[in-house]
Amino acid sequence: MALISTTLALMAGASPAHAQQGPIQDNSFLIEEAYNQDPGYVQHINVFSRYASSGDWLYTFTQEWPLGGVKHQLSYTLPVQDVNSELAAAVGLGDVALNYRYQAVGDSGSKVALAPRLSLLVPTGKWSDGLGTGGVGLQLNLPLSWTWSSRLVTHWNAGITHTFSAHDETGDEAGTNALNLGQSFVWLAGRRVNLLLETVYVHSEDVVSQGSTDTSGALYVSPGIRWSYDFKNGLQIVPGIALPIGLGPSRGEHGFLLYLSFEHPFRKTKP
Repeated sequence: MALISTTLALMAGASPAHAQQGPIQDNSFLIEEAYNQDPGYVQHINVFSRYASSGDWLYTFTQEWPLGGVKHQLSYTLPVQDVNSELAAAVGLGDVALNYRYQAVGDSGSKVALAPRLSLLVPTGKWSDGLGTGGVGLQLNLPLSWTWSSRLVTHWNAGITHTFSAHDETGDEAGTNALNLGQSFVWLAGRRVNLLLETVYVHSEDVVSQGSTDTSGALYVSPGIRWSYDFKNGLQIVPGIALPIGLGPSRGEHGFLLYLSFEHPFRKTKP
């Protein structure tokens, strides 16, 4: 569960959302968009999700900074979660992610953009309480954004996560892998309103005994909406809400997701 939560949290990746530069280009909620931050702008992203059957919730705070220009971007993600299982129930800090993204193709104004991300997953979550994996991890994600028309944009993700020595709640250890795939449609219903339909699948390995793993999966489709408030000083605030619905291995599960982003200039930029 900790690995799936971390993977879903990281897939909501970076994108600029400037008030004076056309329609919203903010983060999808479960899918990573392939637009790095513009120079001089920082973004603060808050995501809260809760699922009905388990009652577990996850809150993440992500802060994204351009590194010199649009080509390079650094960010970090801090997760706080509530987990409940047969062995443990706890609330606390999960595994922190340190992220680097490279704008390999295009940018926020291009028809096609590609921005690979490499993340270091730091085992800060207490594994005995189910809050973390207990081992250092690496995640590679490949987000592709493709503008189909003036009102329809699609985003595509494929990634892999490797944890070198994951723990279960009893202390057994094993290396694990996870695969994530995702896709979203973003309909520009208005200059300041977007409708979203996202689909995400995670296939992961879980430690079941010393040196042994078993596989599990999660599949969700999630309709959502986001809108923006724009200010003359360059601040843009983007709230959003989505309703993830489980399919296949997640059939019968459902929940809600709340999103809130703040983006603003941190220094003067050339006109």
